[in-house]
Amino acid sequence: MNPKLKTHDTDLLCEAILSLQTVDECYAFLEDILTISELQSIAQRLAVARMLDEGQTYDDIEKVTGASSATISRVKRCLSFGADGYRIVLDRTKK
Repeated sequence: MNPKLKTHDTDLLCEAILSLQTVDECYAFLEDILTISELQSIAQRLAVARMLDEGQTYDDIEKVTGASSATISRVKRCLSFGADGYRIVLDRTKK
């Protein structure tokens, strides 16, 4: 984890997220704290990460998600060299 991100406020945000117990509670919280555009962007990045993890091509990912090649590249860099946040979520939510 990047120590520059760790503050009292970000700790509280993480604790708030961890306190949510249902998908509906999560939707309600995210709808209150994010704009629709921010929520869609975050969801798109997770979809891109899942597709990259499955070995899909940039072209396929662009067609399915509408993500730009810059977004796909950024997510791929996080998967390869990031803090493993995507990896944790992808491994725990594999179906």
